[in-house]
Amino acid sequence: MAQAQQTRESSALSSCEAYFEKVNSRKKLPQPLQETLTTAFARIPVSSFPQVPAGKVIEIQADTTVADAVKVLSECNILSAPVINPDAATSMNWRERYLGIIDYSAIVLWVLETAEVAAVALSASTATAVGLGAGAVGALGALAVGVTGPAAVAGLTVAAVGAAVAGGVAADQASGGDAPAAADNLGKEFYKVILQEEPFKSTTVKSIVKSYRWAPFIPVATDSSMLSVLLLLSKYRLRNVPVIEPGNPELQNYITQSAVVGGLEGCKGRDWFDCIAARPISDMGLPFMSSNEVISIQNDDLVLEAFKRMRDNHVGGLPVVEGPSKKIVGNVSIRDIRHLLLKPELFSNFRQLTVEDFISTVVSTGQEIGRVTTPITCKVDSTLGSVIQSLATKRVHRIYIVDENEVTGVITLRDVISCFIFEPPNFFDNYFGFSVKEMLNK
Repeated sequence: MAQAQQTRESSALSSCEAYFEKVNSRKKLPQPLQETLTTAFARIPVSSFPQVPAGKVIEIQADTTVADAVKVLSECNILSAPVINPDAATSMNWRERYLGIIDYSAIVLWVLETAEVAAVALSASTATAVGLGAGAVGALGALAVGVTGPAAVAGLTVAAVGAAVAGGVAADQASGGDAPAAADNLGKEFYKVILQEEPFKSTTVKSIVKSYRWAPFIPVATDSSMLSVLLLLSKYRLRNVPVIEPGNPELQNYITQSAVVGGLEGCKGRDWFDCIAARPISDMGLPFMSSNEVISIQNDDLVLEAFKRMRDNHVGGLPVVEGPSKKIVGNVSIRDIRHLLLKPELFSNFRQLTVEDFISTVVSTGQEIGRVTTPITCKVDSTLGSVIQSLATKRVHRIYIVDENEVTGVITLRDVISCFIFEPPNFFDNYFGFSVKEMLNK
């Protein structure tokens, strides 16, 4: 067991090392310039970075329900928030005060698993009609669909779901259909299960954070260097970095990848930035993946498949393509899961909802028209400055490189930040230490 854990930890950090090695081997910036930039960022204190809007970090209590957490994220137009332990809200120790970070990635994992468990419950109700116990069928069915996380207690959980839907789900009990077939009959009842019925109605942020940890809570101090933050947001794959001040229980700031790229855009007009921004993206080695590594989704695929693909590949968004030529026609991101949860009346047949229909429905509500319908693209000869401007002004997390409307690459916020720095020798051990390495491997 210990050996398997060490292997996973080694794999996690090895992936970060491999990514950053590729980045630095492909960049064509003069070495003296790279060193100057890295040294400059190492001298800038984190306290100098602009504050979050309104000057206060939005936090979510651990005992908040998932549905209410989604509302907070959506209304505040944020992708994630630190989770406070209500039993240690006044603690001066951040390890006790904060349980982690809740984001759309974790919520997607929960929704997908909930859908699978609810589907099994339908099969359980069908099997119960022919003399099998819901608990027994639930345990077998959960294994069949690969359920993990909280539903690992499969028999108990699925039996509970079965009890919740027994009186309200219109399933063809005479057909003896399997879980996928039963799932197609879910419709509105799925939302009734996860938003109105137990045990899912009472699912709290705390259980999501503990079971579906996507991003660890790794803070930096106000007197740390911005180089530490940039490395965490690029090489080490974090999407946000909380900022703490020793002796103060409240977070001082919450630095995201988007905020950093927005800060870079604000450097326009400074010699060092203009020098780099004028270079074509190819000089920076972008994109960092080949065209056959681009993960996309066809517009006639199911929208749940899109979210599963994001989950399985640990990516935050996919280009929506059409036909064999893979012409890009749209974009779907992990934050779009909120539409399924906040507007259930619009997606009653979500198990059969295609990506195209999902986008059309979202657009019909007047929300997210620019972000959902129009994919942000660039050409292979575009400058780094134009890419940064598009990411910052359009407030998106990725830009697609196209050749005659076919996607040939993707540039993410992480990629852009990586272009400006490298990691000095022994920096990780000297400034992050063992505890951070341990958290990054969780």
